[in-house]
Amino acid sequence: MAYLSEIMPAIFSGLQLTVGVFFITLLGSVPLGILVSLGIKSPYFSIRWLINSYIWIMRGTPLLLQLIFIYYGLAMVGFSFSRFEAAAFAFIINYAAYLAEIFRGGLQSVPKGQVDAAKVLGLSKAQTFFKVVLPQAVKIIVPSFGNEVVNLVKDTSLIYVIGLGDILRAGSIAASRDVTLTPYLVVGVIYLLMVGFVTLLLRLTEKKLSVWR
Repeated sequence: MAYLSEIMPAIFSGLQLTVGVFFITLLGSVPLGILVSLGIKSPYFSIRWLINSYIWIMRGTPLLLQLIFIYYGLAMVGFSFSRFEAAAFAFIINYAAYLAEIFRGGLQSVPKGQVDAAKVLGLSKAQTFFKVVLPQAVKIIVPSFGNEVVNLVKDTSLIYVIGLGDILRAGSIAASRDVTLTPYLVVGVIYLLMVGFVTLLLRLTEKKLSVWR
C-alpha cells in the first residue's frame, strides 16, 4: 500500500492527460465525422474524391504512424505542433474517418420513404435531417459508435510515443525506476475501469433509445 500511495500521484496526473485527449477527440471527431459522412454524398465528384481519399488514408494507415508523422514529420516542413496539439489533431482526423463511415451507414439505413413523407409534409431539408433522419440513424449507429469509443479509450495510450506524460508513460517510468510490474498492473486496472464505465454508459444509452422505436 505504501508503494501504491507513492506512485498514484504521478499516475493520476497522467490520467488527467489521457482523459483530456479522450474528450477532445470525441468533441472534435463527432461533428467532423458527420460533415464528412454528408460530404460523401456530395453531387460534386471532386469533393467525393477528396473525402474518400481522406478516409482511405486515415483507415489504411496506423494511428501510431499518423501521430509520428504529424508531430515529427510536419515539423520538418515548417508545420510545428506542440505534443498535445499533435495528439489531438491526429486522433480527431483519424477517428472522424471511422465515424464518418458509421454515420454514413446509419443515414443510408433510414428508409427513403421517410424522407419523401417529410417533403410531402412541407419540411425543409434541415428539418427533415434533424427531425426525421438523424433521430432514426442515431439508434442504428449507437452500437458501432460505442465500439469506436471503447477503442478510443485504449488508443489514447499511443500518445506515449510522442513523449506526452499520459497514464501509460507514468506507469512505465515508475516500472523502470523501481524494477517492478506493479505500476503496469495499476495502469491496466485503470484502463479496465474506464472501459467498463464507458461501456455501461453506452448500454444505458442503447436501452433508452430502444424505448423510442
